[in-house]
Amino acid sequence: MTDNKEEKTQGEQLPEAGFSELVMMLATGAWQQLGVMPNPITQKEEKNLEMAKHMIDLLALMEEKTKGNLSETEAKLLSEALYNLRMAYIEAVKK
Repeated sequence: MTDNKEEKTQGEQLPEAGFSELVMMLATGAWQQLGVMPNPITQKEEKNLEMAKHMIDLLALMEEKTKGNLSETEAKLLSEALYNLRMAYIEAVKK
């Protein structure tokens, strides 16, 4: 009997689980929802501003809940991701 977890990761190298990867995963999803990056499945740019706002809000919640517990690099990554996403969201809402 083969371990199911082993089957899923066999042949593919997954990045190490870390805070930066979580931030980037949520930020990438928000960029996709803003229509800046194509949907990886359809390869089309699709906008869903409500979902983009939700993902930005999740990142803001992470920032609030992890304040004082992040390395300088992690805090900067999260702060810059939030700033850039918020500015892009404002521009998308204006259009």
